[in-house]
Amino acid sequence: MLNRKISMPRSKSIALVAHDNKKRDLLEWARYNRTLLERHQIFATGTTGETLVRELGLDIVRLQSGPLGGDQQIGAGITNGEIDFLIFFWDPLEPQPHDPDVKALLRMAVVWNIPIACNRATADFMVSSPLMEGEYARLVPDYEIYRSRRIEYGSLMLGKPAV
Repeated sequence: MLNRKISMPRSKSIALVAHDNKKRDLLEWARYNRTLLERHQIFATGTTGETLVRELGLDIVRLQSGPLGGDQQIGAGITNGEIDFLIFFWDPLEPQPHDPDVKALLRMAVVWNIPIACNRATADFMVSSPLMEGEYARLVPDYEIYRSRRIEYGSLMLGKPAV
């Protein structure tokens, strides 16, 4: 599959998400990186966003709580090119009732080749990278071939006709 370049601007759109047992870690990380975060557009799910606004006074686009669709809203933002970065402090030791949504969100981040941090160490490395402060052209597979393929379901034909 061929690739295409998607420009990531100097000012990034960053999604911040944290499971309940990781909200304190994300708040501490965001507090430490507040100056950097205020130079970018921040999206956050539910109580994570409320906590960050209350504690840090950051201007944040607040979405639904993760289990109520916030994870899917962020996934849609990734697929629409509205979110450049995902920082998701998830709890690997606590079962999540919305685990399929979490997996779908992480999958979208990989499909669209955006940077993902799932813990503080990775988030620290990402935001301290020289690539953070400039424009960046990320390579994404050109999904147009995939989108235009023809699919057969019995006698039903979907998609564009083969050329």
